[in-house]
Amino acid sequence: MDTVTSADGTTIAYEKTGHGPPLVLVHGTTADHTRWEPIRPALEEQFTVYAMDRRGRGESDDAPDYSLEREFDDVVAVIDSIAEPVVLLGHSYGALCSLEAALRTDNVRKLILYEPPFLVEEGELTPAAMLAELHALVENGENEQALIRFFTDVAGMSLDEVDVLRAAPNWSARVSAAHTVVREEAAPGEYVFDADRLATLATPTLLLTGTESAPFLKDATAALAGVLPNCRVVTFEGHGHVAINSASERFTTEVFTFASESESLSQAP
Repeated sequence: MDTVTSADGTTIAYEKTGHGPPLVLVHGTTADHTRWEPIRPALEEQFTVYAMDRRGRGESDDAPDYSLEREFDDVVAVIDSIAEPVVLLGHSYGALCSLEAALRTDNVRKLILYEPPFLVEEGELTPAAMLAELHALVENGENEQALIRFFTDVAGMSLDEVDVLRAAPNWSARVSAAHTVVREEAAPGEYVFDADRLATLATPTLLLTGTESAPFLKDATAALAGVLPNCRVVTFEGHGHVAINSASERFTTEVFTFASESESLSQAP
């Protein structure tokens, strides 16, 4: 794998495959670059794919102190190492990192966000008691149980959706990265949805969401649709937070269509 150095000196790894214009992939919580395997072969036929390992998993290094801002910097470091403007695709926590990275670099041509996890209004994203329970499970070596509790009780996924993930080849890597869940659930709770600031992001943006996703994820997508000046929304009917797995062909079709469209989109209603 290739590497770049992030702003705080942390080494961030990514795997470069395929051919065509650059597409940077940013995975969500508990995953690594292998999260994209259900769709990466198809993407590689039309893009040069840069699938990164976010800090603390895969071949990327970590740092003693964690902050959401450093995750944004990591994505920017990968993007800015590429010689031409990229299409940036982020899923879940990776979508939040991608959204903020797009505000920090001019090297993003198009942006695709699949349900970034943040609260539109004040509240508690993940209850402190749940964070404590997840932490205790990891401390006791019950990584898989912590992972399942996270997906069902925090991300709002059905047991059928969890089974889809468990059947994927990278499930063991997710289990190994379960220790990152607590910090990545605590950080978005401090994220402030600033409509005025986000309204300055003119990058053409595709917002992806599922009818079966957790309400807070759909609310976040709707809020972005209301403020981003150059975006549209695609909804996966009958699917939730893991359409990358459960509707792979439809997912890649939406990516290809969006990437080939003109640079100006109609603002979402």
